[in-house]
Amino acid sequence: MRLLITFALFLFAFAKAYSQDITGVWKTVDEESGIVKSHVEIFEKDGKYYGKVLKVLDPAAPDIPLCVNCDGNLKDAPIEGLVIINNLEEKGKVYKNGTVLDPENGKSYECKIWLNEDNPDLLMVRGYILFLYRTQTWLRLK
Repeated sequence: MRLLITFALFLFAFAKAYSQDITGVWKTVDEESGIVKSHVEIFEKDGKYYGKVLKVLDPAAPDIPLCVNCDGNLKDAPIEGLVIINNLEEKGKVYKNGTVLDPENGKSYECKIWLNEDNPDLLMVRGYILFLYRTQTWLRLK
């Protein structure tokens, strides 16, 4: 009996260790041009999830891209290093109840994200206001 319980605990720990999650570095891609625009790191802190821009890759961006359309203390903040996803809570396979900032227009939106069920290397990122929403697909950087 103890052997069976030990084996079951081992399997659970193994499955948890190798299951895909949202943490890591993701490539954001412009849907129209197909150009990779940035690398964003999703990380967990105190039970909530955040996303920080590591690198802006958009060739049209200035050398030091700034959040010129942001308000308050984010006004003219460098986009690299900027936390654009805040306070997501894990609710099963979906992470929600947080916000996402669009550094191009300086607006924040309610946000939820989840892994594509068919391909865990695709992250679905949805920003929305009321019934209007837009979903982007981010690619896991390996």
